[in-house]
Amino acid sequence: MIMVDCSSGTTQGKPKFVPFNEGLMESTMQIFKTSFAFRNREFPVVNGKALQFIYGSKQFKTKGGLAAGTATTNVYRNSQFKKTMKAMQTPCCSPDEVIFGPDFNQSLYCHLLCGLILRNEVQVVSSTFAHSIVHAFRKFEQVWQELVANIRDGVLSSRVTVPSIRSAMSKLLKPDPELADTIYNKCIRLSNWYGLIPELFPNTRYIYGIMTGSMEPYLKKLRHYAGQLPLLSADYGSSEGWIGANVNPELPPELVTYAVLPNIGYFEFIPLVENVDGVEATPVGLTEVKLGEEYEIVVTNFAGLYRYRLGDVVKIKGFHNGTPELQFICRRNLLLSINIDKNTEKDLQLAVEAAAQLLLNEKLEVVDFSSNVNTSADPGHYVIFWELNGEASKEILKECCNCIDKSFVDAGYVSSRKVKTIGPLELRIVKRGTFHKILDHFVGLGAAVSQFKTPRCVGTTNLSVLQILTSNVVESYFSTAFS
Repeated sequence: MIMVDCSSGTTQGKPKFVPFNEGLMESTMQIFKTSFAFRNREFPVVNGKALQFIYGSKQFKTKGGLAAGTATTNVYRNSQFKKTMKAMQTPCCSPDEVIFGPDFNQSLYCHLLCGLILRNEVQVVSSTFAHSIVHAFRKFEQVWQELVANIRDGVLSSRVTVPSIRSAMSKLLKPDPELADTIYNKCIRLSNWYGLIPELFPNTRYIYGIMTGSMEPYLKKLRHYAGQLPLLSADYGSSEGWIGANVNPELPPELVTYAVLPNIGYFEFIPLVENVDGVEATPVGLTEVKLGEEYEIVVTNFAGLYRYRLGDVVKIKGFHNGTPELQFICRRNLLLSINIDKNTEKDLQLAVEAAAQLLLNEKLEVVDFSSNVNTSADPGHYVIFWELNGEASKEILKECCNCIDKSFVDAGYVSSRKVKTIGPLELRIVKRGTFHKILDHFVGLGAAVSQFKTPRCVGTTNLSVLQILTSNVVESYFSTAFS
């Protein structure tokens, strides 16, 4: 049966529609099982449950009559998904009514509640992306006393209004003062919520989700919540299909590689080198890639995509039984660029991380960030948007602004700044909750929270996000680094 997958739309501002069928579903389950086999060898789970922060959005019909939904929704609604999770001995704590609930915030609250009720059975905490796990435990910090009260009294919070969710939760929720006291005592003893996850769920073996690319900025906060628990990065794929499995789960997310599964599609690789005449290099096959080289991936899959350019840049880090092991580098089209400068999403992340170190003495952190190239000014300049978890002094923010500007080490950028063909970098501080508004915006358009990725480089195709950011700016600073 042919269906349509919708991408999240967070990169370009609108979702892509790509074909999905049982062949892709089978390859999805194959890659889940393959990576689980490697994972379970290092971190075995036995007869446990998974606290999965997963959310299904509504399916709909295209004009041609095909069923359509987000990639994650189409997977979660397929009967093979539940069978696979059961086979991996980690069925989801939450009932379907919570996973497919129409209100994301109510579903999130109930995911947390289900996990707490079954706290001793939870062996894995996971979501599609690391962002969803961090978001969930930030929410826990706000509502934990309410959750404890629900468990103590056996009565679900009035914040949950969806009848199907209330009905499903009533079957799980019974008065349990002893459990309520246990959770309350553990929470009040924590220092700034460090190690929250193992305290709440003492039998957890690891935390699992996609943690590379645009998810790397959330690793610091995730490690704070995780304490000593290992973070395991999930497999490499996209709405267009899967590519590789994490066969080295013991590696930290920053070093993770993915072994291409050659039987789930036909893969080609465009070398990222230009010929003398500027013509793009000819794609090479799976067996022709070279160690240490960078490539853009081209996919032909069982759902009808033919020589489809993913736009992902990967590096060949090794080989596993002859199949290449890839390291994700960046999205090829996500660049900050005004003239000869080229700064990738990774360059932006490193610049933000360097500046964020200056906030540590004030016990502040960057909740989230994005960027934009302002070409309406002459000369054009980079704009960085920051949301902080508290108030920072003007002096510190001026230092942060200069630090970001100096941390872009691309030769084209540095030379352009020195000769003033690129203007001073601008740091804009946005109100607390601004990035949650961006999340709500995409959810309102039908995106699944499980697939949400904060847009790191907001271009002209994403004007609605740019408007949310600019309308919530409270302070602005210009760099003096190259004055």
